[in-house]
Parts: sequence; C-alpha cells; structure tokens
Amino acid sequence: MADEILGQFTQKIAKGQPDCKGEKFKIGIIGTGWVSESYVIAIQGMDDIEITAGADIIPGKADEFFKRFGVEGARVYTDHESLIDNETLDAVFVCTYNTTHAECTIYALEHGLNVLLEKPMSVTTEEAEAIIRAEKKSGKLLTIGFQPRMDENMQMIKKIVESGELGKVYYIQTGGGRRRGIPNSTFIEKKTAGIGAMGDIGCYSLDMVLNAVGYPKPLTVSGYKSTYFGKNPKYNNPEDAARFDVEDFAAAFIRLEGDIVIDFRISWAMHLDTPGDTVILGTEGALRIPSTECWNGSVGGSMILYKDVAGSQVSAEIPLCYKEEGVESNLFYRKIRSFVDAVKYRLPAPVPTSQIYYNQAIIDGIVRSAEQGCEIELSLSDFL
Repeated sequence: MADEILGQFTQKIAKGQPDCKGEKFKIGIIGTGWVSESYVIAIQGMDDIEITAGADIIPGKADEFFKRFGVEGARVYTDHESLIDNETLDAVFVCTYNTTHAECTIYALEHGLNVLLEKPMSVTTEEAEAIIRAEKKSGKLLTIGFQPRMDENMQMIKKIVESGELGKVYYIQTGGGRRRGIPNSTFIEKKTAGIGAMGDIGCYSLDMVLNAVGYPKPLTVSGYKSTYFGKNPKYNNPEDAARFDVEDFAAAFIRLEGDIVIDFRISWAMHLDTPGDTVILGTEGALRIPSTECWNGSVGGSMILYKDVAGSQVSAEIPLCYKEEGVESNLFYRKIRSFVDAVKYRLPAPVPTSQIYYNQAIIDGIVRSAEQGCEIELSLSDFL
C-alpha cells in the first residue's frame, strides 16, 4: 500500500527549454555583488541572452566584475537611473541590497522594462505594494527571484499537498538555519539590508510551505527577533559585531486564511544544528521534510509521508527527485530561463508578486510584532 501511495508522486521532468531563435534578449544588471555572479554564470549557458550593461554605486566595481567573468562590451554605470535612461534593454536584473529593491524596480517598470527582482521582494509591506502598483501600471512582467521553486523536490512538496493525500492542512512547522553562518558586507546593517536572517533565508522557507498550500492570505502574526550572536564579538568578527543591527534569529506564529497556522523559526547562528524539520500536518496525513544545514535550494533528504491505511499507521519514503546533469540543472539557470521565456512568449510571471506580497507582509509583520511585543493583525491591500 505504501508503494501505491508513493507511486502517485512519480516525477515527470520536462526535458529542455524552448528553442528561442532570433535577436538576442538584452539584459542590464543593477548591482554587481556576489549574488550577481550566479546570474552571469547561468547566462553564459544561454545563447539567446546578452548582458549589455551593468550598474553599481561603487565606482569601478561593475567594470571589474564584467572583466572577471569575461563579459565583453558591456557598458558600466554608477547608478540605476543612468543605466536605464541610456540603454535599450529588454529587461533588468535587480541584484542590489534590500533597501533599494523597491526604488530600482519601480524606476525600471516606469521606464518600460521587464524585471527579475532578487529576493526578498522588499523590506516593508508598503514598499511591496508600491512595486505592485508600478507593475500593474506598466504592463510589464515582474518576477521575484525564488530559484528554489525550480527544484524538483520543492515542486514535489506542492504536488503532494495538492493531491489531497494530506487532507485539509491545518498546521505547518517550518524554518531552518545555520549553527554558525552570519554573513557580512551589506547583509548585517539596517541601512542596506533592512532585515537580516528573514530576508536572506527565511523568505525561502516561508515560500516553500506557502506555495505548497496555495498562498492563503496571512491574517495575524506574533513575532520575535534577536541579535544575541550577531552583536557578540565572541561569535562574530568584532568589526561586524559593532555594526550589526538586524536580526540573526526570528520566530513567529502566523495565522492564515483557511484555518491554517505556521510555526516559523529562522537563524543565522544558534547553539543547535537545526531548529527542526519542516512538518505539514493534515487531517488525512502528514509530511516531514528534512532540514538542510544551509538553504541551498532543495530539501535535506528523503521526505516521509505518514498515513493511516486500512486501520494501520504506515509511512512512505519519498526519495529525492532525479536531477538533470549539466547547466540546465542549475537553479539560477532555470530561474533566468523561465523569466526570459515568460517575457518572450507572454507567459505569466514564474514567481508572481501577488504571492510574494504575502511572504513580505509576514516578514514585515514579524518585525513589527517583535518591536511592539504583541500579536498584530495584517492590514493588506485588496488591489491584488
């Protein structure tokens, strides 16, 4: 019987991508920090895409970046406005630090460009709403950079929930983190990052489970956040500890429409290897999703499906899904490919803002709830 249950979820992998011919798709990269490296490496495997320009506020950084990766002929700028005003582009990738996501994205949309915006969508709910208003007014395509969505194992979670095998989902435990994994650079200051561990890796774990259950509207949040490790030179570089002012740990209890609750926790540093596996409880079954040491775009091992069958309690192991070899197995490749194809063939955004708006509202709600010391209601726009 367990084999029969497991057989429902046998993966079917779509081979290859559309063979796009003709004029090259012209891209500008805004922000040439480390995350942009993954974009450039992925694009080097696509013959129909050309990086024609880049911008970074640090003089010389974009030029050095393109030289390092062998991107010839790309023009460089020190601000996103100059790049957008002076280039003929099909789209831009916004890879700047979090507090400038809204500014850069809105400007690009207002100037008629499609946008792939790196996660998190923004820092605040209000910024997310402003981005969506600009998106709707522009008529251009905007997608948010959640490449774990492209992983077969992540997609399997959604398939299992949608199959009905779990019945009605009522409780989710999720999160993750690192025993030691505090980043540096612009990640650890409010003036650039705005948020810490939640914006870096927490948004991924929220998306994993919210996407699986259809992204119901969040209603209330009771949140907590702390900085015990980031500010302590015992656990962080002394210079970084002195400027650290975002959360290195956060936890929350989140109520969603449909009588679903999420027990969430995320960490950059703690005295524990993991705060726990992801667990999805339903009226007809449950699913355990092993955690990973660090959010790497997949799951930590074989998932376990728990059921009652013919009066017996059974469990079925769901092995890790097969992964293709070569460049097309790269999640950044899939993220970019799905965005470009959506623009070319007028398809829906691969990761729509209407969903990530809820993701961002939860994160912003955790921040506000933690600061107020009480549960708060989320007042979300109905314009979506």
